[in-house]
Amino acid sequence: MSGGSQQVINFTLYMLCFEILSTNSRTSTLWKLNSDQTKIIEANSFHQVVSYPEGSTGVQFITEDDPIFNIITSTVHLGHSWIKERVEHYCTNCHVKNLKLVNSTNMVVKNSVTKSEPDEVLDCGKPVNFTYYDNLVGVLNRNKHPIVPEPQAALIFTKKTKKKLQDFDVDALERKLKKAKREKPKSVQLYNQIGNFWRIKGDAEKAIECFRRALAVSPHNAEVLLNLARVLFTLQYLDDAIYLTRRSLEVQPPDKGAWQQYFTLGEILKAYGHYQEASIHLKHTLELKPGFEPAQNALKEMETMPTASIHVYTLVIIICLVLGVLLVILSSVDNMGEGEYAEVKTQRHFNKAMAMRSLKGFGGSQKRAKRILA
Repeated sequence: MSGGSQQVINFTLYMLCFEILSTNSRTSTLWKLNSDQTKIIEANSFHQVVSYPEGSTGVQFITEDDPIFNIITSTVHLGHSWIKERVEHYCTNCHVKNLKLVNSTNMVVKNSVTKSEPDEVLDCGKPVNFTYYDNLVGVLNRNKHPIVPEPQAALIFTKKTKKKLQDFDVDALERKLKKAKREKPKSVQLYNQIGNFWRIKGDAEKAIECFRRALAVSPHNAEVLLNLARVLFTLQYLDDAIYLTRRSLEVQPPDKGAWQQYFTLGEILKAYGHYQEASIHLKHTLELKPGFEPAQNALKEMETMPTASIHVYTLVIIICLVLGVLLVILSSVDNMGEGEYAEVKTQRHFNKAMAMRSLKGFGGSQKRAKRILA
C-alpha cells in the first residue's frame, strides 16, 4: 500500500471519529419506565437542573424544545391506557401544578383543566334556499328588521303549564329547546318552537329563518303560517300579515279551532282602521273561545271610539270632491246658456232673410204665371 493511500485512509478515519464525538447524545438516548411504571423517562437524562428561586423548594427540569421528546416524556399511564399530559414542573415539597395524588400508590395523574366548550347556539341550522312565501316584503327584508320583543308569544308555551306570563322563565325554555335539538334536530315542531322563542327575544331574522325552514318541509302548516304572520304584523307589514293569516285559516284542519286566526285578522283589520270588519272577526273569536280577554279588550276599545267609521280626512276629501263637481256643473251651464242664446239669435236673423227671399221669389213666379195664362 502506497503512502498516499495510507494518508487518505487515516484522514477518513479521523473525520469519522470527529463526527461521532460531535454527534448529539440524543441520537443514542435510552428510555425506561419510572419506579412506579406510570411514566416514561430518559435513562441517561440530559436535563439541566435549576433550583427554584429563594424561599421555595423543589427542582425544575428544563428541556430543549423538541416535540418528539415532549410527546414521549409527557405520556402517562392512566388505567389501561396511556394519555398525553403537559408537565412543566416536578416539585418535591410543594403542591404540583396541574397534578394531584389520587391513591395511596402515589400514582400521579393529570388534573385536567377542561376548557369551557363554546355555548351551543340555538338556531334552526343553515337557512333554506326557497319557500313559497319568500316573495313577501317582510320575508325578503328579514335581515334588516329591528329587535322588537314579543313577550305575549310566551303564552304559546304557558298553555299546558298554566303559568302566569310574569313567571315565565325564558332561560329554562332555552335549555329545554337545546336539549330537544340534540335529541331530534330535524323536526317541524322544533323549528316552530325555536322560532317562537326568538319572537320572545325580539330577533325577527332568526324567527323568520326558523319558520322558513319549517315551511320548506311543510308549506301548508297552519300554525307556522300564523306565527310568521304574527311576526310580520308586529313589524307592521300588514299586507303580508293578513295574507299569511288568511292562508293559515284556509289550511287549518276542520277538527281544530281557528279562533287564533280570527283574532289575528281582527287585530290586523283594526290596525287598518276597518273597525266594522274587525269587530266581526273578534266576535267570532269569542264565539269559538269564550272569555278570551285580548279579544274582549279590543272590542271594548273599538266601542269607545266615535260611532262614525269615516275618518275626518276622508270626510274632508269627500266634501271637496262634491264642491268641485258642483263648480264644474255650474260653469258648464253658464257657458252653455250664452252659446245657445247667440245661436238662436243668429238663426232668427237667418230665417227672416230667407223668408223675404222666398216671398220675393214666390211673387215673381206668380206674375210669370199670369202672363202665360193671358
